[in-house]
Amino acid sequence: MKPYFKNILLMVLMLASAGLALSIRPTHKIADQKPPVHLEEIIPELFGDWREIKQSSQQIVNPQERQMLNQIYSQTLSKTYIDSTGYRVMLSIAYGGDQSRDLQVHRPEACYSAQGFKLSNQQKVALQIGDRQIPAMRLQTQLGSRIEPLTYWVRIGNKIVRGNLEQGFARLSYGVKGLIADGLLFRVSSIDSNPANAYDKQEKFASDLAKAMLAADQPSLLGTTRLPVDP
Repeated sequence: MKPYFKNILLMVLMLASAGLALSIRPTHKIADQKPPVHLEEIIPELFGDWREIKQSSQQIVNPQERQMLNQIYSQTLSKTYIDSTGYRVMLSIAYGGDQSRDLQVHRPEACYSAQGFKLSNQQKVALQIGDRQIPAMRLQTQLGSRIEPLTYWVRIGNKIVRGNLEQGFARLSYGVKGLIADGLLFRVSSIDSNPANAYDKQEKFASDLAKAMLAADQPSLLGTTRLPVDP
């Protein structure tokens, strides 16, 4: 093929690709098609054996630095709860109405590492939350003498996902339909040198919280898609 015709062909292919990408670019936000999420309203201060305690939020590791928070998330919520035995669980929720690539939910691995924590023993788990199994991640973190096991999951649209691939695929599955998914990061953690105990408490906390929420608000945390979960 002569260089002239080869260049013309390449130009045509490039224009076609650009046109295709533009034609399938998602434009409709799922967040605009359903009731708005108000974290402060749907998360109770008292439920089950848990009650909120007012203390400095500085003890809770932020999902991201403040500037990044404002760019990615439209709402964030950080609370600390205590049960009748004196055990404390820190709750952090971040919600964003736009899960395009540059604005997608960031998982705790990145923010804990950025703030100097060492990470270990990451594992995929299936949590029993009410009558549902929720795919989640567990992770041990440590900063000096502070040992903080944590449990988290990510909701993209109506789906709960684990890891980069699942998160990206979920975002893409909405994108090919012309939809921009919303997203939520749910994280609970405890300062506890016994990870097994921390994870048991965190799972109970999450289950008790879900049970206490109104049925109409539960999809905000748990999504609506029910799929078999591999631990």
